[in-house]
Amino acid sequence: MDFAPDPRSAELDAVLATFLADRVLPAEPVLQAELAADPDRWGPTPVIAALQAEARALGLSNLFLPPNPLGLGAGLTNLQYAPLAERSGRSPRLAPVAMNCAAPGTGNMELLVHFGTDAQRERWLTPLLEGTVRSAFCMTEPDVASSDATNVATRIRRDGDEYVVDGVKWWSTGAMDPDAKLLIVMGKTDPEADRHRQQSMLLVPRDTPGVTIVRPLTVFGYDDREHGGHAEIRFEGARVPVANLLGGEGEGFAMAQARLGPGRIHHCMRAIGMAERALDLVRERALSRTAFGRPLADQGVVREWLAEARIELEAVRLLVLKTAWLMDTVGNKAARTEIQAIKVAVPRAVQKILDRSIQLFGGAGVSGDTPLAALYAAARTLRIADGPDEVHLASLGRAEVRRSPV
Repeated sequence: MDFAPDPRSAELDAVLATFLADRVLPAEPVLQAELAADPDRWGPTPVIAALQAEARALGLSNLFLPPNPLGLGAGLTNLQYAPLAERSGRSPRLAPVAMNCAAPGTGNMELLVHFGTDAQRERWLTPLLEGTVRSAFCMTEPDVASSDATNVATRIRRDGDEYVVDGVKWWSTGAMDPDAKLLIVMGKTDPEADRHRQQSMLLVPRDTPGVTIVRPLTVFGYDDREHGGHAEIRFEGARVPVANLLGGEGEGFAMAQARLGPGRIHHCMRAIGMAERALDLVRERALSRTAFGRPLADQGVVREWLAEARIELEAVRLLVLKTAWLMDTVGNKAARTEIQAIKVAVPRAVQKILDRSIQLFGGAGVSGDTPLAALYAAARTLRIADGPDEVHLASLGRAEVRRSPV
C-alpha cells in the first residue's frame, strides 16, 4: 500500500484543514455559549447550522460514504477518507456534525444505501444526505447484556399489514434531537429461529404513536447535545407498515454487523485526531509553563510522555490505514480481524494519551477550560460502544488459535 494521500484526498484535506482552523475551532466557544444560553435545546444551534452550510458549499459533506452502486456521497475509499476523518476528530463536537459525517447518521445512511428499497431511500436517505433530518439507531437495551447483540429483547410482531414494536432501548445517540425523524429499531421477529436469524430491523418514524422518548443520558456528565444527545426510548404497541421492514426478516443481526464495521474504523480515525489535538495542547503548555525552576518541556517525564505518545499514535495510525486498505481491497468481512484489533488498540492508546495530557494540565485538564476532559470521556466511551474490548479480544483470541502456521 502507498502511504501518501492520493491527489483527491490531499486536496480535500487542504480544504478541511483551512475550514477547521478558520471556522470550526473558533466556533467551539461559540457553541459552548449557545448551549449555555439555551440549556433545554437539543439539536443544531445557529453556529452548527452555519458550519453545516459552509461545509456543504466547500464539498466537505458526506465524505464517509464509500463507492456504492447508487453513486451517492463523495465516493471516497476508506483509505482516502482516513486522513479526513482523523482531521475532523480534532474537533469531535463540531467537525463531524458540520460535515454530515457523524455517527449514528453515517451508519444509518449506509444501511439504507445497501439494504433499503427505492421508496425507503426516497423518503429517508435523500433528506439524511441533505442534512435536513437526522436519525438514531436503536439496538442497545437496558435489561439485557447488549455486548451480545443476539440478546435484544425488543419484540417486533407482525399483525396483518403492520409490525408492532414493544420494548425499551437506550444509548440511542441523536434521538434527543427533534430533527431525528427516523429511528432504526432492531428487535426479534422470530424468537424460535436460529440464534442469528431471530432479529430484524424496522424504520420507525419518531412521531409514531407508542414511541416515547423517556430521558436523555449523559456520559461522565456530558450530554452531547451538539450530536442530539443519547436517549432512552420506550416502544409500546408502536405500529408501522410492513413496508418499513429494512432488508428481510431475520437479517437484522447480519445488517448490524455490516453497519458496525465501517462505524468502528470511523471512530478510530477520529480518535487519532483527538489525540493529535491533545498533543498540540500539551506541547503549547509544556513550552509556556514553568515548574520547579524550568519549563515543563525540560522535565524528563514530560519528554518521555510525548515520546511514548508519538510512538503509540504512529503505530495505531498504521494499523488503521492497513485496516482501511483491507476493507477497500478484500472487503469488510475479510478485514474483520483488523477491524476488531483497531477497535481495541486505538481507544486504549488514545485514552492513555489523554490521561497523561490531563495530568500535565493539572486542574485545568479536568475543567471545562480545555477540551481534554470531554475528549477523555469520548475516548473512554469508545471502549464500550460498538462492542466492548473484551468481546473483540475474545474473538481475536479465537481467530489467533485457529491461525495456520506461516
